[in-house]
Amino acid sequence: MENKHIISMLVEDQPGVLTRIAGMFARRNYNIDTITVGKTNTKGISKMVITVIGDDSVLEQVEKQLNKLIDTVKVVEIGKDGVIRELCLIKIAAKDKKSKDELLNYSKIYKIKFVDVDTKSMTLEIIGTPDKIDSFIELVKGYGIQDISRTGVTAIARGSNGKNNS
Repeated sequence: MENKHIISMLVEDQPGVLTRIAGMFARRNYNIDTITVGKTNTKGISKMVITVIGDDSVLEQVEKQLNKLIDTVKVVEIGKDGVIRELCLIKIAAKDKKSKDELLNYSKIYKIKFVDVDTKSMTLEIIGTPDKIDSFIELVKGYGIQDISRTGVTAIARGSNGKNNS
């Protein structure tokens, strides 16, 4: 059965690291669903969070191949119990007061921020799990989505489990 697996990895902060990692996925015919990269609190080390779709054997092969790359410091899978978030900006057509009022009501339920409003559209910021964001997008499709920008998944292990930070 194919699942989404979240892989957290520490890598050397060097030019070409992302290219080498993406190339490994392409050579093995694995697809990167989402990828985020950022600095850590250790100079010269970055953290990548990659979501890959596949069964357990795909995950095992991906982890083995990532560990072989010279730039890789550490690779761990973040389980479903990890803290998993994504940020999404959505520009929605909101031409009348009724639409704006309905979106305002949704914002209370989904804990959304309005980051830009004009006479013809509203841009909303939603932070949460990918499922939460997907359900919100489905809910507002009828208003007319003008643009969406999603960051991709970022994740961290809960508590002291699976320490991956530097």
